[in-house]
Amino acid sequence: MTDKPRIVIAYCPRCRWLLRSAWLAQELLSSFEDDLAEVALAPAGEGVFEITASDGTVLWSRAAEGRFPEAKELKQRVRDAFWPDRDLGHTDRPRS
Repeated sequence: MTDKPRIVIAYCPRCRWLLRSAWLAQELLSSFEDDLAEVALAPAGEGVFEITASDGTVLWSRAAEGRFPEAKELKQRVRDAFWPDRDLGHTDRPRS
């Protein structure tokens, strides 16, 4: 067993959100490859798009937010939940 967090992206397959889910999983794994145990894709109910951590923290809910996350937002939320002092580089810098 690992102490590293696990992320689950629950998505609606009937809504055709698999590719979006896979893309966000790829983004998380590329940014946190040494720090995450895994990013899992989980087919869920109709209209569901929710990203949760293994500790039960809801990192993103389409129902609550009314939209999908941008990769930058999701990376910041994962970072804030587990490694708040980490610098994400250019994704943390404000646009000039």
